[in-house]
Amino acid sequence: MSDFISDFWGYYIAAIALIGIVWCVWLLFSQRRLPKSVNAADDTGHVWDGDLRELNNPLPRWWMWMFLLACIFSVVYLILYPGLGSYAGVLKFSTQGELAAHRNAAEQAQREIYARYMKMDVKSVAADPDAREIGQRLFLNYCAQCHGSDARGSRGFPNLTDNDWLYGGEPDTIQQTITKGRNGMMPSLAGAIDAKLAGDTAQYVRSLSGVAYDPIRAARGESTFKSTCAACHGASGKGNQALGAPNLSDSVWLYGSSEGAIVEAILKGHNGHMPAHEEILTPERIRMLTAYVWGLSNNPPSGQ
Repeated sequence: MSDFISDFWGYYIAAIALIGIVWCVWLLFSQRRLPKSVNAADDTGHVWDGDLRELNNPLPRWWMWMFLLACIFSVVYLILYPGLGSYAGVLKFSTQGELAAHRNAAEQAQREIYARYMKMDVKSVAADPDAREIGQRLFLNYCAQCHGSDARGSRGFPNLTDNDWLYGGEPDTIQQTITKGRNGMMPSLAGAIDAKLAGDTAQYVRSLSGVAYDPIRAARGESTFKSTCAACHGASGKGNQALGAPNLSDSVWLYGSSEGAIVEAILKGHNGHMPAHEEILTPERIRMLTAYVWGLSNNPPSGQ
């Protein structure tokens, strides 16, 4: 109810609820007695199965009292609990508060499980089979939507099982990434580079990683790369983890290594967003998740 953008809808819902109760009470009392012209044993004329006749009898008194008590209960309930539009109720009850209470109780119970891992360094936690199982469940719940259930990522979402890191792969860095999130931006250079020059630059970028390239076009694109792209990616294209600028000299590509994919990145840019989880996960869970992610590329389970 608090999501209504206008007070009108709150009053509208409250009016419907109250009018409905008043109408039910009126209906009950208007039918509690029969007109004087109708006797309790009067026949309505409806007959079933040969001799089953419908009589116009008054409502049973016990049923009338139950109906009335139900209406009274409805009024009391709407006074105590939310239900009348934007009115919060005397008890100020909310499902959000109830959920928070249950979550706090669950987190308190889980802290006892996490306690021993909080005393260990991240690398030791990553090597613990039980901790790795906990971390995997957390990963599947909170990270697999983007990075995949196998943590190998997809286009635009980094592979967490290799040793190629945009911001660094040390435990403290990974924990910072999970806690605070990241905003990696590749600006559009369409205003400074035309499509033809972007294609030549893409050929030079391809040459840095050893994939097939056109040497003539790459030579033309080298000067553009060094004057425009090297500020973030470095003169040799090895990237800058402080900025989150990827290494362009290895075989790892976040958006693809084709000329078209590189040209798209140059002309349109990319905006990679890793959401912060500090409001979603407790410090204990973040630490367990950090250990699991670090272990994917440094201490992988057997068979991975």
